Amino acid sequence: MGRRQGISEEKLQALADFESSSEFSDLERDVLHYAVGMTQTPVEVSEELFGRLQQHFNPQQMVELTSAIAWENYRARFDHAFGIEAEGFSEGAFCALPGKGTQPSARAME
Repeated sequence: MGRRQGISEEKLQALADFESSSEFSDLERDVLHYAVGMTQTPVEVSEELFGRLQQHFNPQQMVELTSAIAWENYRARFDHAFGIEAEGFSEGAFCALPGKGTQPSARAME
């Protein structure tokens, strides 16, 4: 899906290192920190991070962003619980996964 939206191969490959990669803007990093925070158990999204996002997105956009992240978390956890594996529909796709124990930087927790 990302490629169809014009996201470069380099950016997709840099996703696991988004905090230090020059491929991402500050806003993109904040959005990714938001997704990481929403994915943690328990959820950890600081007021400061949420406030920075509100400077760029109106309330409707914040709802859409939050619901998209929540839906993907729901779907991933549902599939994992049932042992649902990939069906091969995205063969050749690139999905960067963070390493085990990857924690967001201090900025994400601000």
